[in-house]
Amino acid sequence: QVQLVESGGGLVQAGGSLRLSCAVSGRAISSYDMGWFRQTPGKERDYVGRIRMSGMSTYYADSVKGRFTIPYDNAKKTVYLQMNSLKPEDTAVYYCAARVLSGNNYTYWGQGTQVTVSS
Repeated sequence: QVQLVESGGGLVQAGGSLRLSCAVSGRAISSYDMGWFRQTPGKERDYVGRIRMSGMSTYYADSVKGRFTIPYDNAKKTVYLQMNSLKPEDTAVYYCAARVLSGNNYTYWGQGTQVTVSS
């Protein structure tokens, strides 16, 4: 069982930066992928990126590659989504999620946090 609590959303101007946090609790966290997703009204949830907790490899969607990173602070048991050079099209509700390495689907989800980028 994994619990995810997000924080850090808000309003930022285009070109600015914002960092989202996802506090992770539960056992065997190293056996999980931690993903970030985003969703705008009327659209499906889109994949943003993930970090593989065993080895800390990171992967990103093309739309955010070079602008977003996913660091992890082991002391705080927190996964971050560092967002730089933000664009208005990055406006969305952002979710962190977890899945076991052997699975396809993300099973655990945070509550979501709103990010709004003004032009």
